[in-house]
Amino acid sequence: MRKLDALIAGSTGYIGVQLIKLLVTHKYINIKYLCGNSSVGKNISFYDKSLSSKKLPKIVKYNKKFLNNVDLVFTALPNGEAQDISNHLLPNNTLIDLAADFRLQTGNDYKKWYKQKHRAISNIKKSIYALPEITSDKVKDFSIISCPGCYPTSILLPLIPLIKNKLIKTNNIIIDSKSGYSGAGRGVHKKYKDKNLYESLSAYGVGFHRHNSEIQQMLANYSKSKIEFTFTPHLTPMFRGILSTIYIDLAKGSSQSKIQNYLEKKYKNSKFVKILKSNTLVSTNDVINSNNCFISVCKSKFKDKLIILSAIDNLIKGGSGQAIQNVNLKFGFPIIEGLK
Repeated sequence: MRKLDALIAGSTGYIGVQLIKLLVTHKYINIKYLCGNSSVGKNISFYDKSLSSKKLPKIVKYNKKFLNNVDLVFTALPNGEAQDISNHLLPNNTLIDLAADFRLQTGNDYKKWYKQKHRAISNIKKSIYALPEITSDKVKDFSIISCPGCYPTSILLPLIPLIKNKLIKTNNIIIDSKSGYSGAGRGVHKKYKDKNLYESLSAYGVGFHRHNSEIQQMLANYSKSKIEFTFTPHLTPMFRGILSTIYIDLAKGSSQSKIQNYLEKKYKNSKFVKILKSNTLVSTNDVINSNNCFISVCKSKFKDKLIILSAIDNLIKGGSGQAIQNVNLKFGFPIIEGLK
C-alpha cells in the first residue's frame, strides 16, 4: 500500500508538534511538508528535541502548489486560515482541521462566536464534525474533517449517549472543566506572564467560552428537548490534560446503575474510551500521553443527581490523536495506527 503524503500547516504549535510525534510512527503516512511562518528554515527539532533523530523536512512557508503533491492536509492554525486553504483543495485532498473553522454548521454561528466572517461557507456542507466514537466511518463521505475542541471532546463523549437515550434531564447540566495551559497555545506564556501561570488556577471565558457553541450544537443534534447547560473552563498550572466534572440530574426511571451499564455497553468495543468502575476517582495522570478518555460515573449526596468525571489529554485525544483516529477511519487503517 502506498503511503499517504501529508502537509502539516501550523506545525510548530503544541498541537502541531504533538501531531508530528504521532505521525512519525504511522505506517501509512509520510510527512512531506511542515509549514510555518516565523519558523521558516528551522528544523522541527528546534521545538521538540525528541524529533531530532527523525528524518523530517525543514519548515517552509505554505504554498497552495503543495496541494498537488499531498493527500492529507492537517491544519492547526489561527481561526479562519484553514478556510482559506479549503478554497483551493483538489479532488485528491482531504483536509483535517484541528482548529474551529468547520465545527459550526452555519456561517452565522461562526461569525457570532468567532467574531469574523466565514470565508468558505460553501465548504461547510463538505465538512463533518467528527467525534470518532460518535461519527465513526461517516468521515468516508467528506473531504473536510473538523476535529472537535478539547473541552467538548471530554464533555460530549459521556453526554451524547445519555442525552440520546433520555437517561438524564437536559435543562440543568453543569460542566466544570480544568485544562493544562498547553490548551491555550504557545502564546499563553506571554498572555499570563504577570499572572503566576505556573502556580495558580484561573477561570476564563466564564459564561461565553467559544466551545459553548459546539457543545450546544452537538447535544441539540441528539435531543428534541431544550438543552440548557453552564460551562466554565479553567487553566491549571500543569502542561497538559483535561478533567471535566459534569453534574447531571437523572431522568425519571433512570439511575446510576442504568447509566453505568449503558455507557459500558456503548463503549464496549472502543479502543480509547474507557468506562471505569462506578465511583472511581479520575486523574489527568491516568490519560496523559495517550489517546484515551477515562469516564467515571459517581454518586452524589442527592439521589436524583450524579457526577460524571471525564479525563483526556488535550493535545492527543483532544487534538492530534483524534485527528489521526479520524484519518484511520476514513482510509480504513487500523484504528490504533499511529496511536499505540
